[in-house]
Amino acid sequence: MRAVGITRFGGPDVLEIVERPVPEPGDGEVRIRVVAATVNPTDTALRSGRFGAPDGVEPPYVPGMELAGTVDAAPAESGFRPGDRVMAITSPRTARGGAQAELVVVPADSVVAVPDGISLVAAATLPMNGLTARIALDLLALCPGQTLAVTGAAGAVGGYTIQLAKVAGLRVIADALPKDSELVRILGADVVVPRGQEVAAAIRLATGDGADGLVDAAVIGQEVLPAVRDGGHVIAVRTYRGETERSIKVTTAWVGDYLRAGDKLADLAALAAAGRLTLRVARTLPAEFAAQAHALLEAGGVRGRLVLTF
Repeated sequence: MRAVGITRFGGPDVLEIVERPVPEPGDGEVRIRVVAATVNPTDTALRSGRFGAPDGVEPPYVPGMELAGTVDAAPAESGFRPGDRVMAITSPRTARGGAQAELVVVPADSVVAVPDGISLVAAATLPMNGLTARIALDLLALCPGQTLAVTGAAGAVGGYTIQLAKVAGLRVIADALPKDSELVRILGADVVVPRGQEVAAAIRLATGDGADGLVDAAVIGQEVLPAVRDGGHVIAVRTYRGETERSIKVTTAWVGDYLRAGDKLADLAALAAAGRLTLRVARTLPAEFAAQAHALLEAGGVRGRLVLTF
């Protein structure tokens, strides 16, 4: 079968289409014929070697953490049948490889049905980014009426975070460039502040004493702390480097902790079907154009997700 492969670390040009053996599902696993798989920053990190080689895995490494397609094979007890439209989350740092392949095997509890009316291309944008937003808000555990700040609000994780926060009854302060301000308002932000070096001060001004919690999807780091009240909580979506202050708690949201949270992914799918989560596809490209997709993502300014099709 065809897969996007990384045989050596480097720039987008190291990506190529490779042939891999057809994976065989084991007990409790589902094999999916992939229609669409997204390109995320975690894929560019894998390709560049930023975090080193996956432990115990030989190249070619197959990137991708989220996909949608149709069930190819599944155990009867899984509740899935061949031909079912599904989406799933997976890890590229395992021997099976990631989502960017014609056939992918994942645990049954990493898979949920795609609701009617949602295309497989759009569905592929939900699992990783939606679950990242979900775990961030679960870690914050804010109550209705409290204030959440979101940086990187126009991006995929930021957008889902805003919409899930509004479902939870939170007041949302979000950042945006001028060209993205209307989008962020449409997503549900109550107050939009300018993105840039003064974003923390702008959030604090908009909230008075600072936000109760903040999801740092823009990966600003320590410089965002003034946006949060004393004793507040910041969620980092990558490893946080730096100190904290004023008893502010900093926690990293690892979406890997929700790789088998099928119930939470099903809830996200239901919200998408109800129109409460917006699935945003920036552009679709054939899998053979994976290098172009990486270059586009790394150039910045992508709104929604780039999707590779098989």
